[in-house]
Amino acid sequence: MNNLNSVIMEGNLTRDPVMTKTPQGTPVCRFTVASNRFYKSQGERREEVSFFDVETWARLAENCAEYLHQGRGVRVVGRLKQDRWKNTEGNFVSRVHIVGEHVEFRSYPQSSGSGGGESEAAENMQTEQVSANNTVPEDIVPEDIAPEDVASEESAPYTRSSGGNSSGKKK
Repeated sequence: MNNLNSVIMEGNLTRDPVMTKTPQGTPVCRFTVASNRFYKSQGERREEVSFFDVETWARLAENCAEYLHQGRGVRVVGRLKQDRWKNTEGNFVSRVHIVGEHVEFRSYPQSSGSGGGESEAAENMQTEQVSANNTVPEDIVPEDIAPEDVASEESAPYTRSSGGNSSGKKK
């Protein structure tokens, strides 16, 4: 049984995305998103900025590389992934990043002098949605996971379909 591992976050790209390909030719797009949090402390409004690395694969990666640029707003739905390795000194290091499975391309941020409130800007923001097909190509399955342990579309209990069965129920 899988544990819940789900992330939804919004923010703006800190730089243009970087597109690469695996040795097997699968597209991978990486970008960093800055997400702001506003809060009050001792009656004073404060801002906290966090930076998150995002990775997308296959057709979603190609779309992100084509349409995203520094400053563009995004909403990313995905999962957390931890990469672990041994560095040159022999120490184990790790990094956690978001694997994006659905990305909404949002408008560029409004200038702070526009006079509109945050909720007004959010209501007027137009989005373009792009989703991954949620299948992992065999060439990117980590070595420690046997191919038979990865669910295929046929063995998945619930599938998304653009055709007639959109109820999310088992086929």
